[in-house]
Amino acid sequence: MIFIPLILAHLLGDFILQPNSWVADKEKKKGGSIYLYLHILLHTILAFVFLWDRNLWWIALIIGITHFLIDCAKLQFQNSKTKRTWFFIDQIAHVLVIAALSIFYFPYFRWDDLFNPRTLQLITALVFLTVPSSILIKTVISIWTPVTIEHSKLQTESLVNAGKYIGILERLLVFVFILVDHWEGVGFMIAAKSVFRFSDLAEAKQRKLTEYVLIGTLLSFGIAVLTGILIKI
Repeated sequence: MIFIPLILAHLLGDFILQPNSWVADKEKKKGGSIYLYLHILLHTILAFVFLWDRNLWWIALIIGITHFLIDCAKLQFQNSKTKRTWFFIDQIAHVLVIAALSIFYFPYFRWDDLFNPRTLQLITALVFLTVPSSILIKTVISIWTPVTIEHSKLQTESLVNAGKYIGILERLLVFVFILVDHWEGVGFMIAAKSVFRFSDLAEAKQRKLTEYVLIGTLLSFGIAVLTGILIKI
């Protein structure tokens, strides 16, 4: 199977190893951005490394070419109103390309010496539950704008990107609890977050902001639970 290694390479190239500055420059300059080509080169190299077979160079090349075409289409046609839609179109297109290549060449690839399929599944799930899930949740709930609380203790004393890292940690912990069959740990996580997070929101008396955070929290826990169940199956 080459599907999981290529998916892992995609997650690393599109989310983990792509700085926000690259994304901003690509959206501004589109095809004229040097970071677009660095991004494509990175994906091609990652695909080749994870395939780890020089006879499969053409698969890595196809990944790079199709990634370039898909990204160019996204940059060309997306705008502020359709950015969310094009995010999903872009990711689905990349996964479909990888799936098509995997089906076409199945079952040539074997990497049992270093990573067996189970290990690769766990690594891919862990990577997905970090930055990719954060971006996915942020994109889904972007249709709502929380109320800004001026001079609020809730806002002024909040750490930079704290919500993002809290979400990543809670998803990883929920994932581990499910893998070791300790579902009570998931309940503990939900209770703990409710005590610390929603008490502050209640004090701020902002119902819309509370609902906004609640939706994000439920999505975060839901993604972690579903990922854990899929890996166990």
